[in-house]
Amino acid sequence: MTPSPVLDPAIRTTTLGTPPTFGVSATLAANEVLDSRRHRGDPVLPMAFGEAGLPVHQSLREALADAAATGSNAYGPVAGSAALRTAAASYWNRRDLPTDPADVVCGPGSKALLYALVAAIGGDIAVPQPSWVSYAAQASLAGATALLVPAASAGGGVPDAAALDRAVTAARADGRPVRAVIVTLPDNPTGRLPSPGALRAMCEVAERHDLIIISDEIYRDLVFDDAPPFETPTTLFPKRTVVTTGLSKNLALGGWRLGVARLPSGELGRELRDRLLAIGSEIWSAPANPVQHAAAYAFTEPAELTEHVTRSRRLHAAVAKAVALRFVAYGARVARPQAAFYVYPDFSPLADHLLGRHGVTSDERLADLLLRRYGVGVLPASAFGEQPWRLRLRVATGMLYGETGAQRAAALAAAGADADPCDLPWIAAALERLEEVLAEVSS
Repeated sequence: MTPSPVLDPAIRTTTLGTPPTFGVSATLAANEVLDSRRHRGDPVLPMAFGEAGLPVHQSLREALADAAATGSNAYGPVAGSAALRTAAASYWNRRDLPTDPADVVCGPGSKALLYALVAAIGGDIAVPQPSWVSYAAQASLAGATALLVPAASAGGGVPDAAALDRAVTAARADGRPVRAVIVTLPDNPTGRLPSPGALRAMCEVAERHDLIIISDEIYRDLVFDDAPPFETPTTLFPKRTVVTTGLSKNLALGGWRLGVARLPSGELGRELRDRLLAIGSEIWSAPANPVQHAAAYAFTEPAELTEHVTRSRRLHAAVAKAVALRFVAYGARVARPQAAFYVYPDFSPLADHLLGRHGVTSDERLADLLLRRYGVGVLPASAFGEQPWRLRLRVATGMLYGETGAQRAAALAAAGADADPCDLPWIAAALERLEEVLAEVSS
């Protein structure tokens, strides 16, 4: 194998006027239809948007307010404050990933950091199929191409090793500079973890091809208690693995926009850091100071926040598993959810029925049927790179916990009290409505 440079010396760009190869978010489009139904008084089940749907812990509100009250309105370091980088390093240290604060870069959400990483590395990027919708879109924005590789069959979130090997070899033979592979652990859209063997095999292929692994671990703290232990490529391929995470999922702080990246030590990490800071300085300048202050507190993981995350994880598990059972009961195939708040039903066993009764020929048609006729907002798996004929859907359960802050707090309290949050009247009503819809669609 011919050694490759640490990083591509030139960041590819598109010519002005070239339109992006993606459209308006399918999630936003579904939300518009759901809002319209709400205004008419029709029942809705909002299961398209991947949001945790939980209240912010009071201690985080206080930390943010304290920072704002002190007048912390100046620009800060592009990499993030020393306090935040130290706290983020301690977060990884507690997970047996020794981290120096100098190897941490912060940004306004892990999504911005992921885009900056794709741009900083340069070249094309291998992406699991299916995978989160923004990976391919971000590659396009960065002037690169997402090389879709079927996910490992033993789970979700990582490309199949043999398929990745073939795809990278063929792409490079065709003159395409594939330099990175992105993985999601645990996975969105499937809510699953890859098997240790699949992860190890993927890392071996990445090492053989000198790829950089970007490991998106935003859902790491939401692995269910009965799921297999979490594993990260950082322990298998530490010199060329970047980890990103944030607070939008485990602490439901999506609107606060704060993410962190852990870079590998050594030459690659130093060069990536320089490039990330150069990109960040021209795009976001610095993360918001008050949010950094609250995030530094969060990453130290005080007992009250650890308990809050534990309750959240148990709530997500209870509702996601209950939703999965409803889909199974009406004929869909569903792998048992292992993390986060996602269910990934496969309606192919009902393909003939759906075609004959509803004229459904694709996952887009199926999602549209559920949305417009029944007010059930889900996303077609083709939005995540799947083939439309597979009739798979991505179902997000995080918005079923209640319509008010009091209801969501009660759902969290039930999970913390070892009660079944699905017995709460509003969650039980949502599950009953889902049963009604699935019964009608499948009968």
